[in-house]
Amino acid sequence: MKAKTVLFDQLGGPEVLYFADVELGEPGPGQVRVRIDAIGLNRNEVLLRTGGYYYDAVLPGSRLGHEAAGVVEAVGAGVENFTVGDAVSMLARPVDEGMSTHGIYGERAIVPVGRLMHRPEHVDAVTGAAVWVAGFTAYGALIEIGRMQAGDTVVVTAASSSIGLAAIQIANYVGATPIAVTRTGAKAERLLQAGAAHVIAGDDGDVAKQVRALTGDRGARLFFDGVAGPGLPDLVPAVAPDGMLIVYGSLDGRPTPMPMWWPINVYGYAIFHLFADPERTHRAQAFINNGLRSRALAPVIDRTFDLADIAEAHRHMEASTHVGKIVVTVQH
Repeated sequence: MKAKTVLFDQLGGPEVLYFADVELGEPGPGQVRVRIDAIGLNRNEVLLRTGGYYYDAVLPGSRLGHEAAGVVEAVGAGVENFTVGDAVSMLARPVDEGMSTHGIYGERAIVPVGRLMHRPEHVDAVTGAAVWVAGFTAYGALIEIGRMQAGDTVVVTAASSSIGLAAIQIANYVGATPIAVTRTGAKAERLLQAGAAHVIAGDDGDVAKQVRALTGDRGARLFFDGVAGPGLPDLVPAVAPDGMLIVYGSLDGRPTPMPMWWPINVYGYAIFHLFADPERTHRAQAFINNGLRSRALAPVIDRTFDLADIAEAHRHMEASTHVGKIVVTVQH
């Protein structure tokens, strides 16, 4: 069986992406073939395409993508928990060999069964392709590591990203107070609508000073930062004593000096921390599914694109004007 698949042969802008009919074959032991219905875009896909990711693309013919939703079409030997017709979501796991060779941008993909999660009836394909990377990252950092609970104040930088918005929703879900930080005031109203108790625009001045003003000079017990870079130490004075600064991303791209001279905890978080422990992963799935069912959690979808417009979807992500998740849908 052949499937329309997105590939690239050289590093560069969105224009390097092209379509090819790729022979899939049949799933091997421990594998499944999934009809892809929706794909969630993530920043690391832009980084891999441009040569800025932590591993290099395998060229020519590199693939992209690791978060999607669809339906199981075929199963290989030894697959017991999934059958043909099951609605699923998928995302990368630590055992994967990388999206450059196992990416899922396309009409269909063969993936290890360990990448799959059953998708409940109340979760449509777009939601199922948009919720897990953001939800797992925010949940793992704030709940499993940060032990966030009712009454806590959490400051969320890069707040208009899908992960930032998930953090805001999760904070509200447990009764904490989320303070959103964004570069300019242009997205402030949308962040308030999304559940932020307060919004701080970086171009309004000293972020730490504004946080301290909002917290009665106590500072916030939790900071959830996706920017890093040389400005990270500037946030430290707004972390409450014995509080935690959790860094999960590096949108700034420049080296990050570690603030070691303050009485706080600094933690570098990656989603694979969650996957390293099946019990943590199970807790995260249950938490997010319960939140989706109660509608306390719902991924914010900025815009959907058709697969044929994948290059335009990447341009939209690179423009950084979006609020929430960019999703690509696949017509069959």
